[in-house]
Amino acid sequence: MTTKTKIFIDGDAGTTGLEIRERLAGRADIALLALPQEQRKNVAAKRDILASVDIAILCLPDDAARETVALCGALGDESPRLLDASTAHRVAEGWVYGFAELCEGQAAAIAHGRRIANVGCYATGAIALIRPLVDAGLIRSDQPLTINAISGYSGGGRQMIEAYERGEAPAFELYALSLEHKHVPEIMAYSKLSERPLFVPSVGNFRQGMLVSMPLALDALPGKPKAEDFEGAYAGHYAGAKHVRLAATPTSGKLDPLTLNGTDDLEVFVIANEARRHALLVARLDNLGKGAAGAAVQNLDLMMGKTAGSA
Repeated sequence: MTTKTKIFIDGDAGTTGLEIRERLAGRADIALLALPQEQRKNVAAKRDILASVDIAILCLPDDAARETVALCGALGDESPRLLDASTAHRVAEGWVYGFAELCEGQAAAIAHGRRIANVGCYATGAIALIRPLVDAGLIRSDQPLTINAISGYSGGGRQMIEAYERGEAPAFELYALSLEHKHVPEIMAYSKLSERPLFVPSVGNFRQGMLVSMPLALDALPGKPKAEDFEGAYAGHYAGAKHVRLAATPTSGKLDPLTLNGTDDLEVFVIANEARRHALLVARLDNLGKGAAGAAVQNLDLMMGKTAGSA
């Protein structure tokens, strides 16, 4: 009889936690443990369940995630492995970044790590675009970059979700106008950027789906590359990846952010006007799929010794 991996989702009432629970429900290789509703804020009860499971998935606000991590730290050898879907530990020492396609060896690092920080949705698209080009020398680490993105409202937290679902939100809006979005530190760290990019997020009146885009003036880049140089870098970097691929520019001249909804895939597009020496790089994904719960399950499978999430 196959031993089941015991999993506890701490914070399964939110969007990401619910999505992960739905994806794991019914899997024969997993036993999902849960606290009764009346005990969810009982520290002793949480400590006991954490000590009894193999892996804990944290779908919590940052401060609450740090509290659970501290609780696990006090358990010593009884501490479970951790997969944190919050922002709290994405650039923290001792945590493995949960983007399997980041670079060679990242999937193996996730598979063997005890503390995995699940990647952010916008960061997934941005890093997927930037890291292969930095590694290939096509973009300098100190290159001034502008990243624009649009997401479905499900990635914006409870208040935003409720506003859209009540019909009280606009069709489109820019937000995080302080230019201090919480995904920027991980974008810089794992894209290997030394210069802070200008990141402009926005939200549309649709539940899920995402486009992350980055315009480039080709003659301002090292070696003045052509579009085919970018395509070669992406094709090489993502060769053999199950969920990330280079896609052809659509003949319609349009990109729909909803196309990959319901999947865990990410598509990278290189759109160029050689005569103008301009290029637009675009990543398309489901913000609840590869950008959140899908990535978490991909990482969980790696932690469990499966190959579904390998790059």
